[in-house]
Amino acid sequence: MTLVRMSEVAPGCEGEHLGNDKGCGFPAPSADIFNFAPYWEYELFGMHFEIGKPIVLAILGSILIVVFFVTAFGKPRLIPGKVQSLGEMAYLFIRDGIARETIGKAGDKYVPLLFTLFFFVLVMNVWGVIPAAQFPVTSRLAFPAGLALVVWVLYMYLGMRHQGPIKFFTNMMFPPGLPKPIYLLLAPIELLSNIIVRPFTLAIRLFANMFAGHLLLTVFTVATFYLASLSLVGIIGSSASFVLTVILTGFELFIQGLQAYIFTLLTAVYIAGSLSSDH
Repeated sequence: MTLVRMSEVAPGCEGEHLGNDKGCGFPAPSADIFNFAPYWEYELFGMHFEIGKPIVLAILGSILIVVFFVTAFGKPRLIPGKVQSLGEMAYLFIRDGIARETIGKAGDKYVPLLFTLFFFVLVMNVWGVIPAAQFPVTSRLAFPAGLALVVWVLYMYLGMRHQGPIKFFTNMMFPPGLPKPIYLLLAPIELLSNIIVRPFTLAIRLFANMFAGHLLLTVFTVATFYLASLSLVGIIGSSASFVLTVILTGFELFIQGLQAYIFTLLTAVYIAGSLSSDH
């Protein structure tokens, strides 16, 4: 079986992969599946802007989150209804399971931020398995990078505010109780790790998981159609690819929720570290 990029389909094979009737090579998905033609383009202050599928899904997801929680908490009742109960469960999960568990009682102040981050990342991820949308917004690096930048700025601000501009860095680079010669090696590593590596890994972890998951799902979805034919091999191969697609979709949904949790949990860890050098 010949593997070719979707953008490098052999002449005469465009749109002819269903059943492989013409012996066309397998159109292996490439990074091109993450690029979309813009819906709208415009110029502003000499800069070119495009409105495409990722930003539309991000805006739509944000609206859905706002509508859900406004509905849940807009008019709270002593005996909550189903929507309010779901909203309260979600809030308690972030407050008790992440904020207080990681930061302590002082974490209550940061619950709105953590709450917003979790559900924004979750919805942006889950778009990847929603029919018609079928694209995780966080598989575009700009979105995880933007969120990681917000977390990094908050981490730096809170650290310098609560520990002092100098003590924040010295506490970071010189943890107590170690032999002084060790600091020659440890200090630059700690500085590099906390100031540069942390935001980088926070963004890349989310981006890479969503990118790889979407690519994998696309491969097996395309294979389901490519292998489909009335032959025994075609029936077995297409059916197996379809079953794997369903299984991987469920697994991807689990990963999407897990990555939203990890992103929020690490944010809480960074906040805890900025509030006190003991964390």
